[in-house]
Amino acid sequence: MKTRKMAAIVAALLVPLACFSQPDEMTIEGMSRMSCTSIMVGKAASTDGSVITSHTCDSWYRTWMQVVPAKDHMEGTRVDIYDGRMHTQSAADSTKMHVRGSIPQVAHTYRYLDTAYPCLNEKQLGIGETTITGRKELQNKKGLFLIEELERIALERCSTAREAIRLMGDLVKQYGYGDSGECLTIADKNEVWIFEIFGEGEKNIGGVWAAVRIPDDEVSVSANISRIGEIDLSDPDHYMASDNVLDVAKKMKWWDGKQPFCFWKAYSGGNYLNEVKNYSVREHFILNALAPSLHLSDTVANLPLSVRPDAKVSVEQVMRLLGSYFEGTEKNLSGRHKIVNPKRKDKDGNLVEGEPDSIVSPVSNPWMRPDEINMYYAMGDSVMKNIRTVSVPWCAYSTVIQLRSWLPDEVGGVVWMCLDNPGESPRFPIFSGTTQLPTLLSICGQHSERDDAALWHFRKANRLATLRWGTYRKTLEPLRDYFIEKGARELPFVEQTWQRLQSEDPKQAERMLNGYTADFFGATILRWDELARLLWRQTWAGW
Repeated sequence: MKTRKMAAIVAALLVPLACFSQPDEMTIEGMSRMSCTSIMVGKAASTDGSVITSHTCDSWYRTWMQVVPAKDHMEGTRVDIYDGRMHTQSAADSTKMHVRGSIPQVAHTYRYLDTAYPCLNEKQLGIGETTITGRKELQNKKGLFLIEELERIALERCSTAREAIRLMGDLVKQYGYGDSGECLTIADKNEVWIFEIFGEGEKNIGGVWAAVRIPDDEVSVSANISRIGEIDLSDPDHYMASDNVLDVAKKMKWWDGKQPFCFWKAYSGGNYLNEVKNYSVREHFILNALAPSLHLSDTVANLPLSVRPDAKVSVEQVMRLLGSYFEGTEKNLSGRHKIVNPKRKDKDGNLVEGEPDSIVSPVSNPWMRPDEINMYYAMGDSVMKNIRTVSVPWCAYSTVIQLRSWLPDEVGGVVWMCLDNPGESPRFPIFSGTTQLPTLLSICGQHSERDDAALWHFRKANRLATLRWGTYRKTLEPLRDYFIEKGARELPFVEQTWQRLQSEDPKQAERMLNGYTADFFGATILRWDELARLLWRQTWAGW
């Protein structure tokens, strides 16, 4: 009997624990493999004056990361430009990589945090990302740069968002852009910009792009749809664009030259989510959450690129929004939904007397697999039409990047990192001044279960929790929130201690910062290992 019970539990767990591969393209709105979300906050819109950008890397990308040190380079050195780095097992793995070409290296490169999409450097330059696809006619695979390599070179060479935008524009113009449409949310310690880029077309290996500065007192969201509308190139303090931004649209007959030019209308046609809107359900949900007084409708074609929040936004709020699944709205996926009753009509389409219009469907797990989602959708659950939640179980990692002008760069810039589902996993800090990471972060866990990869120490507990989310969330969420609160509570102490040690012995200050990241990260690993064992025992006992 005990053996059969064990077999039943294992069978029930096999699918949710195995379904970590990148989801296929699906017909349900929002269920594309291109699923990242980025929230941006200007310094006057944040609670402490931080500039914030963020990223949920929602696909089958690598989870290993490393700190690449600053380097000096001899004159004449060239740097290789790759593809395939996002699917490697470790920094030493080159089996899926190949060199697309090379460019001249600069004399000095900055230290940066090397994630699948490189995200922060020693100068407090931070980058988030979301894929926006765009028109297929724009793609030219002969272009040298993929988006992640543009990010890497920018972090190696730039100290401000404006510098990064100009550099990437120059590189694309000279060497070409070979990726699909992408959005980067680029921030430094003073301002944050949204930068959108596409190829220039099959006959040109350049690129077309635009960038808009988010006002200091506003917030913005990008979630897989081109968001940039009208651009005022007479105002270079707030707008930048490639010199061909109008010509390409005219040449391709996507703009008649008479109507006001709209970037997203010209270049994002054929967008996989919606051809007539510049926002998805995620953008609408997050902007409404931060500025409810605006009563933003989800029926209009155009949402503002940025809005002034009703109250100033904290780093912790951004973390929770990136971990959300439309709580507090009719799209909340953890609850009971009305489904059109399939027995309401007979095979000839006639109403059946006595059958109710709808039935109630209990849904306790907001992070279902694609096959489960399709089942509810086929049954008539209208909520499932917008099933793509902000956080998803196929997230590789997520960053919330906090940048602060009043502090030294080493502690002013901090990535609040989590692996796996950001709605379930704890976050730990990696600073601009961090020079070494724990060994568990050097191995990717995407391709097989392995205890030497940090990802699996979070994934096991998270997947167990989704089996009975209505019950297990009462254990997981307070623990997740504990680490959010711990980070906020301890950050001033870390900043003060580092500054004191830096004035006495810079090497000791560096060791302290590395040690704090390692200790914080180690605490999350310990607690999530304990959580997995606890949830396993509870699942076994209650089966």
